[in-house]
Amino acid sequence: MIHDMGGKYHHGDLHAELVRVSLDLIAEQGVEGFSVAQVAKRANVSAAAPYRHFPDRSSLMSAVAAAAACRLRDLVDKVITEEPDPVTRLASAQGTYTRFFIDTRLGFPVLFADGLANPEYTEMHDQRRAMFDTFLTLSLAVTDGHATALELLEQLNAQSHGYGALYLDGVSPRMGYSADQVVAKSTRAARIVIEAYRTAGQR
Repeated sequence: MIHDMGGKYHHGDLHAELVRVSLDLIAEQGVEGFSVAQVAKRANVSAAAPYRHFPDRSSLMSAVAAAAACRLRDLVDKVITEEPDPVTRLASAQGTYTRFFIDTRLGFPVLFADGLANPEYTEMHDQRRAMFDTFLTLSLAVTDGHATALELLEQLNAQSHGYGALYLDGVSPRMGYSADQVVAKSTRAARIVIEAYRTAGQR
């Protein structure tokens, strides 16, 4: 059992607690400047304690990215479960990403943070691949081929992330838009792009 600065954890509990604290810190301040030292302080453990579970910052970030990818995929699955129209499903999934990014800051900068290419981060790679496959399957349902589906998804991802970034950077609020309005805008914009791809593919 670990005792650090008043904290009391079993080894497995501290591992999960460090990931949870990391998620909270990123939601508050973004991934920039995120450090293991900050996480240790917030978790009320010594600066050395996290390194018993994560050898370095990238290792901890890989666990955070795995959790983020899993959460996002679960949210998308809930949104699309009872929606039969493929265009609405994909547009709603993109709006869900915007909402998720606004609420948690756990967007692409976390999912594809520097240092995550290590093949040893198997859980992160598996979760991220499952998340991507969910979006790609939705994109394939409205396009005429794999290459087109990837191109559409790239454009939609840039768009849905951009809407979230504009909100988090304070641009959208200064223009009078709430988070709900920004999510609605992201979803509508995604639908416009999807319909354009479908029309082009039918020519």
